Amino acid sequence: MRNWWYAMILLPFVAMGQDQLEGRILDGVSTSGEGLLGANVVWLDTQIGAVTDIDGNFNIPYDPAYSQLVISYVGYVTDTLAVAQNKRIEHTLTASADLDEVTVSARKKASARSFLKAENVILVSSDELLKAACCNLSESFETNPSIDVNFANAVTGTRQIKMLGLESPNILITTENIPSIRGASQAYGLSFIPGTWVESIQITKGAGSVVNGFESIAGQINAELQKPSKDFSFYQNLYANNGGRRELNTHLNTKVSDKWDTGFYLHGDLRDTHHDRNDDTFLDMPQGKQVNVLNRWQYTNPEKGLVSFFNIRYMDDFKESGQIHASDSDEGDGGGHGHGGGDSSSQPLWRSEIETRRFDVSSKLGWVNPEIPYQSLGVQTAFSLHDQDSFFGLNEYDITHMSFYGNLVYNSIISDSRHKVKTGVSFTYDDYDEDVNDRTYERTENSVGAFFEYSYDNLDALTLTAGVRVDNHNRLGFFVTPRLHVRYAPWEKSAFRFSVGSGRRSANIFTENQQLFSSSRNINILDTGGKIYGLDPEVAWNYGISYLQGFNLFGRKGDVTFDFYRTDFQNQVVVDWENPQNVRFYNLRGESYANSFQLEFNYNPFEGIDLRMAYKHYDIQTDYLSGKLERPLTPKNRVFANAGYETGLGENGGQWKFDATFNWLDSQRYPSTATSPVFFQLPERTPTVTTLNAQVTKVFSPRFEVYLGGENITDVRQDQPIVNYENPFATNFDTTFVYGPIFGSMYYAGLRYKIE
Repeated sequence: MRNWWYAMILLPFVAMGQDQLEGRILDGVSTSGEGLLGANVVWLDTQIGAVTDIDGNFNIPYDPAYSQLVISYVGYVTDTLAVAQNKRIEHTLTASADLDEVTVSARKKASARSFLKAENVILVSSDELLKAACCNLSESFETNPSIDVNFANAVTGTRQIKMLGLESPNILITTENIPSIRGASQAYGLSFIPGTWVESIQITKGAGSVVNGFESIAGQINAELQKPSKDFSFYQNLYANNGGRRELNTHLNTKVSDKWDTGFYLHGDLRDTHHDRNDDTFLDMPQGKQVNVLNRWQYTNPEKGLVSFFNIRYMDDFKESGQIHASDSDEGDGGGHGHGGGDSSSQPLWRSEIETRRFDVSSKLGWVNPEIPYQSLGVQTAFSLHDQDSFFGLNEYDITHMSFYGNLVYNSIISDSRHKVKTGVSFTYDDYDEDVNDRTYERTENSVGAFFEYSYDNLDALTLTAGVRVDNHNRLGFFVTPRLHVRYAPWEKSAFRFSVGSGRRSANIFTENQQLFSSSRNINILDTGGKIYGLDPEVAWNYGISYLQGFNLFGRKGDVTFDFYRTDFQNQVVVDWENPQNVRFYNLRGESYANSFQLEFNYNPFEGIDLRMAYKHYDIQTDYLSGKLERPLTPKNRVFANAGYETGLGENGGQWKFDATFNWLDSQRYPSTATSPVFFQLPERTPTVTTLNAQVTKVFSPRFEVYLGGENITDVRQDQPIVNYENPFATNFDTTFVYGPIFGSMYYAGLRYKIE
């Protein structure tokens, strides 16, 4: 039953591939039942085939006329299976014994690109997530070169991500294909998903599927959570670092009946230590705590073609930052503010607090027609209530966001299984209530949409996905969103890809730019004719080409990828930091584009060793009121390298895992400070930044392992990230000029204990 379910969860709701034969190929060399990546599965005497994915799973077109399935992999015995009906297959390949002196082994790749999908997808497994501490989703991309991880400001210490050089609001971030990090949760929402809850991540470059909505511009990140039927019955992760952060993650899963499984997931996070290594009187990282509780229910009834999930979650997150003590040179114009802190002097301390309470309920129901297995129906629903109360010195910002999302998807085929279609309708509702100092902004957004997506799947050479959706939005109006993805494989182990698509969204200017409140800047909204803060919605087109080539070098496997993507904004809400006395929001008056080029190389030079290297170049330009300028605090060039080594795992454990990640960031343009007093002016560009992270894990047994690691081992620090920290209530105070690490080296240790 669980094997059947495993295939069902690989795509939303059991939506795709139900008209195909599904199965999994296991590695006979592995002692832990790992799937075999890259095995060939072909119908005998045909050119219809498939290649297994990172977990050994495959889908192949099925026809009753096909009766024999050939499974092959270099170094393994080729098997031919008799297939009498469309029933899931699970088969183990054994190593070839032709040469007595040759030992053949294989390992599941922790991260891999798909050779078969029309979309440019990077698959990240749970093994990849364990290469770093991965305390939450925002920290899950440290070993992946396709995602950039940055610090937002010097007060909250919150990590922000970018894809193709664009900030996270331009990325559709979903949890099990339900939009989740959006609206009020844009700034901190990635830190609200604990890393141990994540089973795998799929990163899609370029505009995503129309099935998931119209908001994707740069790409999509989908996080699959642990499944109660597959996760350990008990899992415990303990973590602590030298910055005073301690975390506890506990998973409890149980089978209630033959059809019901349930899981209880608890996350606790405590940070209560003061650190001020640069002596600017401000905490280098915030203090705080988080309690996060999730209960998941899973129902599986393959006889009736039903599968469903129901999730309920509550989270309370508290962050506190600011001054530890007053500066000797304080001369501020403050005094008397209610949030001033407990300092006994006439000058209050500059303090900041952010408290977020969030409640989520979501469900997924999938039905497959038992009589016609290529027909299926899926229903997704999600409700969330997000409430944030916060202040930043003299600035106050509160937001309440209530959201509902519903999506209905129907899947079938046209003529034969090479031609698949998806169609359905969706509905979204968002209610925002924001208090920005002495002003209140309230608005309601709702939209009704319909979509149609056609896929042509000839695994030999060509795969195509073309989709279109129409939406009627109360503030964005009526609009059409087309998207196209094409893959062509002219020769073995190759994949040329092309994509084009549009996206649009409402810019939530305050919650997406909360770092502005940690400064003395005035807020100016220069346009008044639009329906969202007086601004028009953002509209963009994304174009991409990609080439993936696998190879064998000295008998070892590898691959190389070239990506180029361009995003053109037809309209953009420009966030203008070029005057240090204010931050201005206005509709694009000219052009804005982002060009992203990436070269990535993956190679397995020796048994147990994986190398990954990447170079990225960005050309991001926007027409500001002061002229066309490079996007501030975005390096033009990045160099990434990751090396991993694993020893073999014996029957009683004894495995070692080593991982190291190197990052080099080119200099970045500072926003202009030309109108500031000379003492507060910054140079035109920042220094370059080089960081090194490393982790070692000792697996004592299949149940117990210990890990030690360090981030920014070279202790690179931006010594004075806060401008005018001596007078935080005066003009020119600004915490937004952050280009690198603030705390310096951070070392951590943890353990994992699990029971099947």
